[in-house]
Amino acid sequence: MSMINVATTNLGGSLQQLLMADEIMPGSDASYQICKTIYAYHPLGRKMADAPITMAQSQTRQISITNAPENRVREAFEAEWARINADQYIAQLASVARIYGVGSIIVGAREIDPEQELPLDKLADLSIYFNILDPLNTAGSLVLNQDPNAPDFLKYTSIAVSGKVYHRSRSVVLMNERPLYIEYTTSAFGYVGRSVYQRALFPLKSFVSTMVTDDMVARKAGLIIAKLKAPGSIIDNAMQRMAGVKRQILKEAQTNNVMSIDLTENIESLNLQNVDGAGTFARTNILKNIATAADMPAKILENETMVYGFGEGSEDAKNIARYVDTVREWLKPIYSFFDEIVMRRAWNEDFYRTIQKDFPEYKDIAYNDAFYRWKNSFEAVWPSLLQDPESETKAEDVRQKAVLSMLQMLMPEMDRENKMNLIKWAIDSAGENKRLFPQPLILDYDSLKDYEPPVDDKPKEERLSPMSDKF
Repeated sequence: MSMINVATTNLGGSLQQLLMADEIMPGSDASYQICKTIYAYHPLGRKMADAPITMAQSQTRQISITNAPENRVREAFEAEWARINADQYIAQLASVARIYGVGSIIVGAREIDPEQELPLDKLADLSIYFNILDPLNTAGSLVLNQDPNAPDFLKYTSIAVSGKVYHRSRSVVLMNERPLYIEYTTSAFGYVGRSVYQRALFPLKSFVSTMVTDDMVARKAGLIIAKLKAPGSIIDNAMQRMAGVKRQILKEAQTNNVMSIDLTENIESLNLQNVDGAGTFARTNILKNIATAADMPAKILENETMVYGFGEGSEDAKNIARYVDTVREWLKPIYSFFDEIVMRRAWNEDFYRTIQKDFPEYKDIAYNDAFYRWKNSFEAVWPSLLQDPESETKAEDVRQKAVLSMLQMLMPEMDRENKMNLIKWAIDSAGENKRLFPQPLILDYDSLKDYEPPVDDKPKEERLSPMSDKF
């Protein structure tokens, strides 16, 4: 029996040559080349790697910077985020990490050597660029220390690419799953995470077999079986021609035609009814095995419409929403990395001068003080994938009524200082509802605290009169 050596085979564009190899058995290693081929050619390869990331990024984060001129500062941040294509780089890095088990991103600046620390305070003036690196690019630098007594035990320290070392501040390494002690990952060339294809390699191979079955059924489904009366033992040319004419008539016959055959003859299609049950059963189980091995909901791979949409919150939708939340949590380090860079570039000193010009309260505040005030109040929250607009509106209405009740009950009983604190709390609480109050309410609390309402000396009857002498 001929065997295919997976490690040395010239793959070309043939997925079948790779995944139909007899030596791929349960527990087989997924090499770097196998992972690349699965992603490039297998029907489920891209979906397994990219679908969770696409779903996680299907909504934009809700950004708030409460201790700032929020609209201007947020718009500057979002504009710079879009300009450098941060979402695209994050998606590419996460995809590489899922394909091979580890992925890296570096930020470079043409003006500064890669070994030097990235000067965050000068980022706005530098020509920066981002590169996504797969394990072959960083081979040798992400092996990870296996000494349990070392401070960098199973941690990466720096990245080297073709002998060029990048400072730790310039890079982020994202792993799919955590590294295991003395468990070498062949697809990542180090003791790091594992490919999403690692445990699913054998069922991925089986899925190719179902594709071969589908192709065979598709080609055989239109086959017509003609049970014709066999001629005698001596067949002359005339009999052969007559049999050929009958087959040709059968081939060309269609709706509204009439065709006559002998009482002992029969014409029928190939019976494939048993293939449907066995084929569907095998394919469904293979997809479930792949989803289980990849630790992801099978509905994502099956590509079926859920019983209810995300808005109604079906069980399928809830499971997928919980899974997407774990993906978003996994992406936090890379989002934090880009948040810092975008803040430095968007909220630069030139931008701050425009803020000082338009907002007098910032005229006497130093740039660094304002920057860290904005940074510390920066908050980016993912909206829930399960959206129930009606219940959300009811909850917001209850919150607003509760705030109003607190004001009405406590304001008359408080001193001036506590009244100001209560007003601040009420305004901050109302400002959390971005749909109802898209613009922040900014008050001068010092002036408000010293404000004395004018005293109306008119008689009570005149004050309550709907008409005035002026009218």
